[in-house]
Amino acid sequence: MAHDYFGFSLVRSNARMNNGTVALANPADISVIVIYFLVVLAVGVWAMVRTNRSTVGGFFLAGRSMVWWPIGASLFASNIGSGHFVGIAGTAAAAGIAIGGFEWNALIVVVILGWLFVPIYIKAGVVTMPEYLKKRFGGQRIRIYLSVLSLFLYVFTKISADMFSGAIFINQALGLNIYLAVVMLLLITALYTVTGGLAAVIYTDTLQTIIMVVGSFILMGFAFNEVGGYENFQRRYMEAIPKIRTNISEECYEPRADSFHIFRDAVTGDLPWPGLVFGLTIQATWYWCTDQVIVQRCLSAKNLSHVKGGCILCGYLKLLPMFLMVFPGMISRILYTDVVACVDPDECLKHCGASVGCTNIAYPKLVVDLMPNGLRGLMLSVMLASLMSSLTSIFNSASTLFTMDIYTKVRRSASEKELMIAGRVFILVLIGVSIAWIPVVQSAQSGQLFDYIQSITSYLTPPIAAVFMLGMFCKRVNESGAFYGLLIGLLIGLSRMITEFVYGTGSCVNPSSCPTIICGVHYLYFSILLFVVSCIIILGISLMTKPIDDKHLYRLCWSLRNSTEERVDLEQDDWVDDTDSSLDFEEPAEEPGFCKKALMCFCGLEQKKGPKLSAEEKAELEKKLTDTTEEPLWRNIVNANALILLCVAVFCHGFFG
Repeated sequence: MAHDYFGFSLVRSNARMNNGTVALANPADISVIVIYFLVVLAVGVWAMVRTNRSTVGGFFLAGRSMVWWPIGASLFASNIGSGHFVGIAGTAAAAGIAIGGFEWNALIVVVILGWLFVPIYIKAGVVTMPEYLKKRFGGQRIRIYLSVLSLFLYVFTKISADMFSGAIFINQALGLNIYLAVVMLLLITALYTVTGGLAAVIYTDTLQTIIMVVGSFILMGFAFNEVGGYENFQRRYMEAIPKIRTNISEECYEPRADSFHIFRDAVTGDLPWPGLVFGLTIQATWYWCTDQVIVQRCLSAKNLSHVKGGCILCGYLKLLPMFLMVFPGMISRILYTDVVACVDPDECLKHCGASVGCTNIAYPKLVVDLMPNGLRGLMLSVMLASLMSSLTSIFNSASTLFTMDIYTKVRRSASEKELMIAGRVFILVLIGVSIAWIPVVQSAQSGQLFDYIQSITSYLTPPIAAVFMLGMFCKRVNESGAFYGLLIGLLIGLSRMITEFVYGTGSCVNPSSCPTIICGVHYLYFSILLFVVSCIIILGISLMTKPIDDKHLYRLCWSLRNSTEERVDLEQDDWVDDTDSSLDFEEPAEEPGFCKKALMCFCGLEQKKGPKLSAEEKAELEKKLTDTTEEPLWRNIVNANALILLCVAVFCHGFFG
């Protein structure tokens, strides 16, 4: 028996999931997919042409000109990847609606993002999250640590999980070679990420969101029509038991008695309610409030009211996955019980090439088998939309992290044009790493993909959440406490993660031999413990060492957010946009050729003479970029909507609890 890490088999399977058939080989489906790609590229090119991509602010923050509706749509699209369609639907097929609580938790956390965290980031005048920590604590080691860890998490959780789930769908639907399909997707997404910057990513994300929601609603309608309504759905799900069970324990194949409850027993539940309420909130705070991919979209807004409006729109959109992914995943188990709910390892290998179970093909199988021609192509477009929107967001944000937090350390005197080139080249490097990772992802046959993503997050991110929360709301915390809290927290998290990797997580049929004292604690409970330990370490070391003077903390923490005094930075910026440099306005020695001019224009790197700004004009521009004032009318409107959203969140949790 091969070891399985969260169901990721370490032995590659050669089983074909589609049994040699190609589901999307008709003109209607192919036409829909071609039209989809043409529209996406058209939107990307339009955004590329109409925005300023030749400056750091233009490329990485869309010139801080975005309004609330594309921000909200982009937040949703960046979060919902193909890993959600495959992973959430698969976990729902296996265990019921509790996984929907992961999505609804965000309804509360996005309000915390817009009302507590983003105002501080804007006042601090930062582009990246490591940059904020550098301003808040000083020194370089925290900034570099967070940059490297973030890039690591992007490659080995977000990109790998999305590419794996996208490969499952493409393999089910098209029968294409996975390498060819993923390379094509990566090249298309890279095209408008490299050339268009954040503005192109946000506008294409908005289009992807519309496609995702419309397509998913259509599939949900077909699925509920097939099972005969919600009451029949509840009854038939509890009866969805596979025929081939051999001598396997009943708990491995019977639907859970609490399948239709979000809040489950604190000890015996597969997702215990204290972990869902507290442990998940810690992870969500890291993801929604401190992760570069999410916060970067908020920083592109033209003012704080648009940030809050975008967060509210994203919150309402996050209501949908329960209905668009969780319920269809459970219906797939009803309609294809012997395949999706298979429990015998040999049967599972035959159906999907994974001995631990086939729940991950729940959503793709529903699309391929249930949808008519044309609509099947639309649903493949939905999956491609979710995959591409996540990848473009990650590529752009990873490029920002690398350029502003790592490259500027190596090249302190780099020109703005050099930074733009470095950011685009790094995206190409990231694509190369992603392609090289495909063999590992292709062999990773998971029974619970979403659990894998959340587990890795539980082991590595609570110390980061602790540093941001304490750094923002407790001005006594200093650099020593923050750094050692991060370091010790990372070592504790890695000890759990590596142990589980060595022993494997096993499955219900073949449990893992990992010692209970290490692996017996649910990963959501482990997240709470790790967060508390990190907080104790951070506060303890900070109280034993010298505090940071207030003059260094103006507008960097909550208690000093409205200070008007000039802040004395603990350390100078690694890179400053020096618009007075004579190099920026020096005439080129010779006129570039046509091909070079066309390439530079395509990439947004054309030479433009900018107006020289006086000291007063620079100060006014800086004030505008760090301004968090709101018009009273719009402030009251977004505040009222935030209260309504919180009430909706409480109602939904109570109704399905």
